[in-house]
Amino acid sequence: MRLRWLTWDVTDTLIRVRRSVGEQYCSEARSLGLQLEPESVERAFRLAYQSQHRRFPNYGLSQGLSSREWWQDVVRETFSLCGVRGVPALQPLAERLYRGFSGSNNWEVFPDAERALEQCGRLGLRMGVVSNFDQRLEQVLESCGLRRHFDFVVTSESAGAAKPDGRIFREALRLSGLAEPGLAAHVGDDYWNDYRAARQQGMQSYLLQRRGAEWGVPPEHRLSSLEELPALLS
Repeated sequence: MRLRWLTWDVTDTLIRVRRSVGEQYCSEARSLGLQLEPESVERAFRLAYQSQHRRFPNYGLSQGLSSREWWQDVVRETFSLCGVRGVPALQPLAERLYRGFSGSNNWEVFPDAERALEQCGRLGLRMGVVSNFDQRLEQVLESCGLRRHFDFVVTSESAGAAKPDGRIFREALRLSGLAEPGLAAHVGDDYWNDYRAARQQGMQSYLLQRRGAEWGVPPEHRLSSLEELPALLS
């Protein structure tokens, strides 16, 4: 069955953070005169993020939060876990970090991504994004020079559902206009959220494994680099 559409995951598939979150948080904190260790801040961020995600999944949208408020709470809790509490400037710091992760200053494109997107486009495939991300993703992709490749961008915030929930894929299929899900394939780096979740909706899928983990995925569905994808599709 010849493919007509490709959908893409974004984070750790097409782009990645330029520096660790701990390093970037520490860089901003120094403007307040706060001297913290990036490794400690990184650990605190992971704890704060995981706790926030458990309490308020998908940016707390169904519980009355906005994604901006969700992330600002993560920032405040991260610094609180590092012993920084009651500092009035934390709120503007949280806002600066939120804005900072809206563009290419804090994100970089993987070396194999641009060429793979160009080649897939030359194969006649139309493309979209399906990503567990917030409303900033359009701006991030534009800033990184990737937005032009995609007909649509579906985020977990815009869809009201996060991968592996099938609703986010069904929204992408609706936007593609396809009546047959098997005419679309999804590319991503997460077995549960990308590879398996797309197949449960009747799509084809490919698992990007930059670090080599296999998850029992057939070899013809595995990619060690995005450079391998155009040849597989053609």
